[in-house]
Amino acid sequence: MSTYRVAQVAAAGEPFQITEREVPRPGPRHVRIAVDACGICHSDTIFVNGVVPGVRFPVVPGHENAGRIEELGDGAGDMGWQVGDRVAVGWFGGSCGHCRQCRQGDFIVCANLKVPGWAYDGGYAESMIAPVDALARIPDALSATDAGPMACAGVTVFNGLRRSSARPGDLVAVLGLGGLGHLGVQYAAAMGFETVGIARGADKADFAKQLGAHHYVDSTAGTPVAEALQSLGGAKVVIATASNSEAITATVDGMTPRGELVVIGADAQPLGVNPNQLLMSGRILRGHPSGTAQDVQDTMDFSALHGIRPMTETVPLDQTDAAYRKMLSGAARFRMVLTNN
Repeated sequence: MSTYRVAQVAAAGEPFQITEREVPRPGPRHVRIAVDACGICHSDTIFVNGVVPGVRFPVVPGHENAGRIEELGDGAGDMGWQVGDRVAVGWFGGSCGHCRQCRQGDFIVCANLKVPGWAYDGGYAESMIAPVDALARIPDALSATDAGPMACAGVTVFNGLRRSSARPGDLVAVLGLGGLGHLGVQYAAAMGFETVGIARGADKADFAKQLGAHHYVDSTAGTPVAEALQSLGGAKVVIATASNSEAITATVDGMTPRGELVVIGADAQPLGVNPNQLLMSGRILRGHPSGTAQDVQDTMDFSALHGIRPMTETVPLDQTDAAYRKMLSGAARFRMVLTNN
């Protein structure tokens, strides 16, 4: 019997344990992937802790996956996939194809979205099964450890920016310089936006400039963030990657008329925005989900073309629990990535 290893949580909130399972066969229109790398995303906590409905323990999280197809299920080859293809699977782990959103072509908000680690075992493992509509091709220029984080962190900020109302030359602010934000600044600069990095502390100014930011705002400097943005002419778009509702709220009055606040960072606390801040200036406040497999592929292609890479720290699968705890502590710089090499 052939086996593979997974890092699983047996019950909500428990530590990760390495266990062996029998290698599964992929079903119709599915493939089995040999996982080379899997990023550890903060969103994995909602599955590890059983916060969302439908989580079944033991849980194998992981939705920043990069690897190679090692077996095709029936019909997968007819859709252009071959054994050996390098693929990534992100937060978008497949759609139902029949809900209203899918029938309208808006697959990322599918009513039955299949998120790896929730709908099926994710990539904290040596192998995983995924449906073909979740697969994105990894360009040759990207390593697996770079491609994995692109499938969630990367596509979320890339898509949030390219689907915003900003156009080249517009002032765009990226709130937060962490796992999402450090990619967001790179993408914003590469897209031709006048880019502002916003974070806590004067010590991050040089880092923001190294990422490509034209300006840096220290949110602890005493000058309100909104005032600092207005002194630069006002932000056409603020992409909020920081998971802090108070910090997100502080940017609203820094936007131009018709400015757009794109919320990506998750926080359970409500935003402190009042209608008057939106009405008179026609400002827009919206949430932005991740992106489909094609969006992930676009993100990776753009990243390869412009030399954009995530900052990662790689650890072997058998150190999953320690890596996960480091992510939780905020000490990761900036994506912890599990590897099987």
